[in-house]
Amino acid sequence: MVMRRNLLRERLNAGQPTVGTHILSCWPTLVELIGHSGQYDYVEFTAEYAPFDMHDLDNLGRAFEVAGLGGMIKIEQTQYTHQAMRAIGSGFQSVLFADIRSVEDAKLAVDAVRAETTMAAGARGRGRLGVGMRRDVGVVRYGGQPAYVDALNDVVIAIMVEKKSCVDDLEAILEVPGIDMVQFGGSDFSMSIGKPAQHNDPEVVAAEKKTIETALRMGLHPRVELRDPSGAAKYLDMGVKHFCIGWDVRILADWWDIKGAEMRGLVEGNSQPAAVKPAKVAGNYS
Repeated sequence: MVMRRNLLRERLNAGQPTVGTHILSCWPTLVELIGHSGQYDYVEFTAEYAPFDMHDLDNLGRAFEVAGLGGMIKIEQTQYTHQAMRAIGSGFQSVLFADIRSVEDAKLAVDAVRAETTMAAGARGRGRLGVGMRRDVGVVRYGGQPAYVDALNDVVIAIMVEKKSCVDDLEAILEVPGIDMVQFGGSDFSMSIGKPAQHNDPEVVAAEKKTIETALRMGLHPRVELRDPSGAAKYLDMGVKHFCIGWDVRILADWWDIKGAEMRGLVEGNSQPAAVKPAKVAGNYS
């Protein structure tokens, strides 16, 4: 049995940079359109914020295969075990765990992804997943074979560093076997220290710098999410090679704001387009 190639894992293992993008919509055609661009390595379905059902996960899994893309799912803490299991079974090959606060949380995240077997690769952790009848194994065709165990051990695990307790105990958390990628979440972190939306506060800036530098020093892959590529330069200078840019909902909101104001100005006979309302959040939502 040969499992589907994990494209994101292959790029990480080869030391290559990666570019992803986010969707909150579970319409699979968006994945195909992203794939047609030829510019992205994977798509993150930001399920933490989006409505979806189990059928949507299966359809997104099919779309990743059609588009030749990797699939990542972002999930919140109360759903780690269930959603990680069902997403992997649907064809997702990477999981981004939000709300990591402690070493115990990080271990729970790894356990939610890895196979429960003595043949599991020790460096990537031993987990709690058993045999399933889901898409990733052809439903009834290949469940429980060694290739299935290998595929679970290859799932890329990313964690959000977005709580003060996580930043305070960062090195111990990143020592948990199995973590691959690390992303700082400025919005949640600023709120956790009582400074909501103060992304440029020195404490927030210092926490992001610590997260990136610690991950690099420990041989992990820091990832940065951006509204657009214009903000990438400072992170490239820090050694970051992994970026996830844009959200479908933000792309649409920006277009509706700008083009709606332009059209309103034209139909009302104004010499200048109507003023565009400023975005409430200029950066990301992590």
